[in-house]
Amino acid sequence: MRNAHRLVLASLASVAVILPVHADLVKLKSGSSIDGTVLKRTDKRLWVDIGPEVLSFDMEDVAAVESGAAPVAVKTEQVDLFHTATNLPTLSPKEHARILGPAVIKVSTPGGLGSGVIIDGDGHAITNAHVVQGEQKLKATVWFPQPDGTLKRVEIDKVELVAVNNHLDLALVRIKHPDGKPFAYAPVQLEERLEIGQPVFAIGNPLGLERTLTQGVISTTQRDFDGLTYIQTDTPINPGNSGGPLFNTKGEVIGITNMGIRGGEALGFAIPSRYVKDFIRNREAFSYDRSNPNAGHNYHDGPTRSKFETPAELLDGSSGN
Repeated sequence: MRNAHRLVLASLASVAVILPVHADLVKLKSGSSIDGTVLKRTDKRLWVDIGPEVLSFDMEDVAAVESGAAPVAVKTEQVDLFHTATNLPTLSPKEHARILGPAVIKVSTPGGLGSGVIIDGDGHAITNAHVVQGEQKLKATVWFPQPDGTLKRVEIDKVELVAVNNHLDLALVRIKHPDGKPFAYAPVQLEERLEIGQPVFAIGNPLGLERTLTQGVISTTQRDFDGLTYIQTDTPINPGNSGGPLFNTKGEVIGITNMGIRGGEALGFAIPSRYVKDFIRNREAFSYDRSNPNAGHNYHDGPTRSKFETPAELLDGSSGN
């Protein structure tokens, strides 16, 4: 019996040795390092299993995380002009800013400025229609990553206005890389998955303050204005943010910031990505023709009602009334 017991222990020991074990390395800003297994990670906190207990860290205190597991491949797919991605990791806004920052541009006109986001390697970018409306000369400021980790600020004078949809307040522009290389771009959310309280962040140029990151949460997923729905967020949105991207914690563009309520506090709005994708797919209907700037479809506001009651001409029974 004693020999049999030893045999069982030996077998268990051998099993323990061959179990697949991987360790993650968490480097803290204090200079310390933690070996363990990352159990969960959000944009704000990190949980690490070190064996006898689970430690929790604020992401502001984490310098880097090196995973011992085989990385999951991120799959990117081009759909028309924009791209979508799957298996994207959840990262903090600070980490995303380093990755996605080069995809955000500043759009300047003689009358003002706004922001934009590059959606493909050929330099197509989305901004707001009101940023470029009525302007004949456009300029873009782009930040190119350098080998040493810094960004090189470059101004591109020739910006092509491809399409404008005043109803959705969206515009499609195209810029050309000075060296003929592909641009860094940001993926657009494939399927709309928005929740109240979901953390989001914006990158733009409010009041001309370039590459400003602001963060908050989704206040309401569908706020109605003039027959369109918008994402309402408490992320600070100011003049100059217009046309810039609103990101989720996976780094996907979930909306294009376009307005805030003057005099209000923490009341910002973004055009949902589903409108952006529809605009891109149907861009030929809104193509900009320099020789005929009135080309394309323009939607005018309907007449306002003077009474609270439903107009008699609409009471035809088609709505169940």
